[in-house]
Amino acid sequence: MKTLGRVLLASALAISPTSTALAAKVKGKVVNTQDLLNPVWNEAKEPDSHRYTFREPSPSVPPDLRVLRAHLPKELCIVALAEKGEALKQPIRIKIEGGRTSAVTLVVAPGQEIKFENHDPTQHAIYEVSGKGGLPEGTMAPDGTRSWTPPGPGKYELRDKLSPSLRSWVVVDPGVVKAQFPTRAGDFVIELDPGVYTLQAFFNGEKVGEALPVEVKPAPEEQPLKDPLKAGPDKKKDDKKDDADKKDEKKDEKAGG
Repeated sequence: MKTLGRVLLASALAISPTSTALAAKVKGKVVNTQDLLNPVWNEAKEPDSHRYTFREPSPSVPPDLRVLRAHLPKELCIVALAEKGEALKQPIRIKIEGGRTSAVTLVVAPGQEIKFENHDPTQHAIYEVSGKGGLPEGTMAPDGTRSWTPPGPGKYELRDKLSPSLRSWVVVDPGVVKAQFPTRAGDFVIELDPGVYTLQAFFNGEKVGEALPVEVKPAPEEQPLKDPLKAGPDKKKDDKKDDADKKDEKKDEKAGG
């Protein structure tokens, strides 16, 4: 529990303004994330890319566990939207490490400054794909930094000339009040002042799932959400039956093995 608390606190400090005395801790869970996947992984499987080689599947690993999944703490941005948002006074840090950015999808208010930090031992040359974002290709040395303020509302895709595995997005929305990232299990905590908001999940630079209306009251300090935030469609009954059948098959295999 201490580790979970540190993760949530670190995420909140990274992209949230200083909390006020009236702010409440809204606790929730994001669900239906099983189909989320950054398209860069499919790009890597293309024969002409020569960038990735899949190993022979291990017979000891069940097929459902070999499926690539989104890494929620980096890739799924949970945003509280209102009629009017506000940029943070301090820059939001985006770390580049292991050929990827942290965060992968980030949603900010207009006028927000972003500071890229190269934590790799090699150079990176990030740029905005459309050419309209005001971020041309620029090389960052190890431990180097680079600042950028998106020019206005919209979606901006980022790539790296030196690291083809890097593909990320920054979305600028006038209604952004707070942004947060969940744990691997989908739990999240977001501090909000009393008021009416809409929670929305963003993935690959797009809204995903369903918006969740939320009313934050002056008290109590912690306010758990009654309903989960959905980042995708609910499973059909047939899908649930298939999952149950797979679990039964695994039990039979263990019993017979």
